[in-house]
Amino acid sequence: MLISGEKESVTLQTLSLAELRQKIRVNAYTGSTSGLAPGYLQANLVMLPADWANDFLLFCQKNPVACPLIGVTEPGSPFLAEIGADIDISRDVPEYHVFYNGQFETSVSDLSEHWRDDLVIFVLGCSFSFEEALIQSGLTVRNIEQGRNVSMYDTQIACQPAGRFSGNMVVSMRPFTPKDAIRAIQITSRYPKAHGAPVHFGDPTAIGIRDINTPNYGEAVDIFDGEVPVFWACGVTPQNVIRQSKPPICITHAPGKMLITDLLNNALSVL
Repeated sequence: MLISGEKESVTLQTLSLAELRQKIRVNAYTGSTSGLAPGYLQANLVMLPADWANDFLLFCQKNPVACPLIGVTEPGSPFLAEIGADIDISRDVPEYHVFYNGQFETSVSDLSEHWRDDLVIFVLGCSFSFEEALIQSGLTVRNIEQGRNVSMYDTQIACQPAGRFSGNMVVSMRPFTPKDAIRAIQITSRYPKAHGAPVHFGDPTAIGIRDINTPNYGEAVDIFDGEVPVFWACGVTPQNVIRQSKPPICITHAPGKMLITDLLNNALSVL
């Protein structure tokens, strides 16, 4: 029997990309985008004042695994034609997080009250984009199977500092048997714009995670006997860095709630 959350997910998966985006735009859907819009690239977002943009661009260039850059907007524009002609980045995400001076202020479903004409939007790749490839290869993605947001954790893995930005990596986790973990590594290595291969697997404490059952973001998933946790770099990393770097304002997606683009995952894969 499907629980209500699973029923909603099944219903959403039958919608066209345009129909799904419209539901998000009018706030009729505000949940996780994991498992939705199969085949299409999902993206993390970071919005910063123009005078902080060059430093963050350099940070992305120095940390391409955690921050795989897809595109950058002009200051004050919520549009980026390269990812979709009908996408309004200020409205087409289920939930946004707003930070002032590095401190989380509020979550909102659109940016009508927080938009500024000097904001530059960075569109970054997301691991949700390779989940479809894992499933097509016969692997079970536990967060999708259980209808939960992916588990995400703060770590002690230091990013390369750039300008005013520095901090540690955030990772997402999906459990697999050792045999399936090897296959998952092979598959995700083909998607460098979606964080690529895992950065760690096995003992969580080796990267500073004290309790695998208590994620810092998202929801916990079951890890069965014989499985190992596998960790990928995560697009929530900039949110961790923002807390340390303290820009006057920064707007991001809420963890697990991505911008769904018109780009095809396979167009960005490396054979």
